[in-house]
Amino acid sequence: CLSYRLSGPFALKVLITGAGLIGCETARLLSLRGDEVLLVDVRVPPENVFDLRGVTYENLDVLEAAAVVDLVNERKIDRIVHTAAILSNGMRADPIRGLHVNLMGTAHVLEAARQTGVQRVVTISSTTVLYSGFSSLPPVPIPEDAALHLVSDRPRSLYAMTKLTNEYLGHLYTDLYGVSHVALRFAAVLGGHAEVQTSVPGQMFDLLVSAAKSGDLLVLDNPLYQWGGNEEFVDLRDCARAILAALDADAPDLGVYNIAHPKLWTLEETVAEVARIHGAIDCRLPRNPTTGFAGFPHRRPAGSSVLAANAELGFTCDYDLSDTLGHWW
Repeated sequence: CLSYRLSGPFALKVLITGAGLIGCETARLLSLRGDEVLLVDVRVPPENVFDLRGVTYENLDVLEAAAVVDLVNERKIDRIVHTAAILSNGMRADPIRGLHVNLMGTAHVLEAARQTGVQRVVTISSTTVLYSGFSSLPPVPIPEDAALHLVSDRPRSLYAMTKLTNEYLGHLYTDLYGVSHVALRFAAVLGGHAEVQTSVPGQMFDLLVSAAKSGDLLVLDNPLYQWGGNEEFVDLRDCARAILAALDADAPDLGVYNIAHPKLWTLEETVAEVARIHGAIDCRLPRNPTTGFAGFPHRRPAGSSVLAANAELGFTCDYDLSDTLGHWW
């Protein structure tokens, strides 16, 4: 549910960095409840964003530290949602650019919050930060504070490393400077009306749905699109709802929260669900894959625990995979 807290033309002034799928969907929900939103990116957002009440856009690069501080000051920003990032595929293609954007961009946003007294910063993390521990974690729902070995369970991708590092940055800006920071660890995010999907989950589901609609044979041989055992997903709409919950939470003491739908899916069940909704798929699947999703070396031992998000943010996911496939595809 959306809360309506109007106390004038707008209730809050929220800066959203990144005009991608998560940033734009969050802007839409904030607009619906009456907040003023400033959306910034180095690229112009889709045209439909400009139809949202109270939403404006400015060109801003989060790598320009002084410009971020100046904008937050000039616009009298109350809270920040930091979604600007390079995703895993982009980091494989250009590691140095990805490291700059993901690490220093987050540092600049947190520093701007420190200098200007912003009330809350919400950053986007990923459940992939715990994938490296799958071989040693027990088969019970995985909490945010699951124990990892610093060396042997180190992140297995640059993307996961930047997300875990950013969580630590947020914790330290809270501990050292009193910045109110919440990190949301999203499961594999699905949804959005992008012309070209840039995430691994989005690309995989585009392939499956396209095969269902065309009737062409699909050989799912890319290791990024395979997994053994179970995997979890989260709808884009639930991502935006979780961000609003994190912006509003009175006492987010843990500081980092898993955001995932609790139902787990095997690869075979996933393909069957796409076929149920969009038509039969002539699909050749790998035999007994031993790895986890997106090329990670180990299978998931269990789903992510969402008890903390429910208790401290008052949040649970509304949309399961069936809803997602019917709505976005």
